[in-house]
Amino acid sequence: MANHASALKRERQSQKRRKQNRTATSSVKTAVRKAISAMAEKDGNMAQESVRAATAALNRAASKGVIPKKRASRKVSRLAKKANKALSK
Repeated sequence: MANHASALKRERQSQKRRKQNRTATSSVKTAVRKAISAMAEKDGNMAQESVRAATAALNRAASKGVIPKKRASRKVSRLAKKANKALSK
C-alpha cells in the first residue's frame, strides 16, 4: 500500500477512474449485444434503433478515452456492415 500523500491520492484517482471506465465499457458491450440480437430477430426498426444506440455508445466511450478511437471506429463499421447485410435479406 502507498505511504506518501501523493501516492495515496493517485490510488484514489485510479480507483475512481477504473469504476467509471468499467461502467462505460459495460454499457458499450450491452448496447452492442442488444444490436446483434435485434438483427438476429430480423426486426428492422428495432435493429436500426439498437445499432444507432450502439454506435453512440461506442463513440461516447472513445471520446472519453475508455476505448481507443480506432477500435470504436472498427466496431461501428463492422456493426453497420452486419446490420446492412441482415436487413437486406
